[in-house]
Amino acid sequence: MSDNGSTSSQGLAALFSHGRLTAIPRKAARREQVLVHLSQTLFEPDRAYSEREVNEALRTVHEDCAALRRYLVIAGLLTRTRDGSSYLRAAG
Repeated sequence: MSDNGSTSSQGLAALFSHGRLTAIPRKAARREQVLVHLSQTLFEPDRAYSEREVNEALRTVHEDCAALRRYLVIAGLLTRTRDGSSYLRAAG
């Protein structure tokens, strides 16, 4: 039996084709797995990003950057300033 780490990373890889997310998962647990991966690979800790920068980074993996950005904020993986002018990767 394999460990959960390699099983989950194999499952995650199945959601990507040529470095692009094929679809945003509907199942919450699966979507959370993708969002954690995106937050850790696309955004540096302790760096502020404008909404445009967040969108550009997310567009490198999927066209629906608005949905991904919203999911990242809802999941607490990205925090947004009250005025919406900048985003930070959440600590963790």
